[in-house]
Amino acid sequence: MSTVIPTRRSLRWRVFQLAWPVITENLLQTMLGIVDTIMVGRLGADALAGVGTAQQYLFFLISILSSVSIGSSILTAHATGARDTETASRIAKQSLVWAVVLALPLGALGVIFSKDLMRLLGVTEAVAQIGGNYLAITMIASLVLVLPFTAGAVLRGAGDTRTPLLATTCANVVNVVVAYVLIFGALGIPALGANGSAWGAAAGRLVSCAILFIALWRGRAGLTIRGRHGWLPEGGLARRVVGLGAPAALEQVAVSAGFTVLAAVVAHLGTDSLAAQRIVGNAMGLSLLPGFGFGIAATALVGQSLGAAEPDEGEKAAYIATQGAVIWMTALGVIFLALRSPISTAFTSDVGVVQIAADSLIPLGVAQPFWAIQFVLAGALRGAGNTRFPLLMSVVGIWGAVLLGIVSTGPLHLGLPHVWGGFLIFSPLTTYLTWWRFRRGDWKQAVVGLGGP
Repeated sequence: MSTVIPTRRSLRWRVFQLAWPVITENLLQTMLGIVDTIMVGRLGADALAGVGTAQQYLFFLISILSSVSIGSSILTAHATGARDTETASRIAKQSLVWAVVLALPLGALGVIFSKDLMRLLGVTEAVAQIGGNYLAITMIASLVLVLPFTAGAVLRGAGDTRTPLLATTCANVVNVVVAYVLIFGALGIPALGANGSAWGAAAGRLVSCAILFIALWRGRAGLTIRGRHGWLPEGGLARRVVGLGAPAALEQVAVSAGFTVLAAVVAHLGTDSLAAQRIVGNAMGLSLLPGFGFGIAATALVGQSLGAAEPDEGEKAAYIATQGAVIWMTALGVIFLALRSPISTAFTSDVGVVQIAADSLIPLGVAQPFWAIQFVLAGALRGAGNTRFPLLMSVVGIWGAVLLGIVSTGPLHLGLPHVWGGFLIFSPLTTYLTWWRFRRGDWKQAVVGLGGP
């Protein structure tokens, strides 16, 4: 019996049911980032730049560790489609084990070298001190940084996107309250400044981690982490998880590294441009939410359709998800273009920062429909086990724009808006190639091995 609903209307509903919790979850995460940015922004441009730059390194770390979460999500989707609950449960346990194994040493290195990492980007010493302290605090709590991503990925692969939404909602409430108290000082607690933002985020992630672990313990779609069996590290399953996830993780590393290098390039333009980069980065995070949500839905449904031996249903789901992403992301692009100055002013009253950020929102808005198509169809390819082609497209798109940014800020002496304009050169190309690769249809013959030790 198929796990994929055959009619187009019900399939559209299935896509929406998977996508909306992911979109809402990431909207909450983005809004949390925006609220944190506004609170930290009240401390001055140095604090805003320091926290923003530190978070570039956090994205980089999460990207390295995502080889586990992405691979396990794909394998869980295939196992769920095949109704192989025993293997799905093994995947969940092994994913959590290997996430811990990878997170601990990377977290320790982050604590030791936090300020040195900040100085590598050429920021001022004040920015390096603030960002270094923020990074060190976050790395102390590296386990609660990584485990929610892994646990949430397993649940999404099994078709449960609502529990991660619940976890994120609770985490955000805790984060905002704790961060406000610690940043500005309240209830008899002294003000910690930007460090309070880091501790608030850690408290929220701890709550999220607890909720996701309870859900996995109780079980979803036959998947559960109860029982003693399956917790000892298994090399065979780990190789399959990492084999699928490594290209996707490398893709995220390439993207994060690209934006980290871009931050270094922007840092040479001055603190105002670096602060404006943080504002545009928040806007970009908001704009990508529909693409990310519908992309996750495409990954899960394509994976489940292959597990159920019904790839045509996965193809239909991918195109339905693409339509949804294009509609929502294009609408957000129009909003960025029309309200770019008020959006920038919401973050800071610094006139110089507002002008730079507003001008930089123009290319960001224009790029939205291209990114919508690429995000969803890349997610569909990952669901079929093809994680290498999306890697190639991301490397071309991100690093091509980075190289143009280096040229525009160096020999051409242009500013941040032209740096973001570089994405408009490569986005149409990578979007077309991703569409072409998916339309070829050779992914329908993909087989991802699940059994064995």
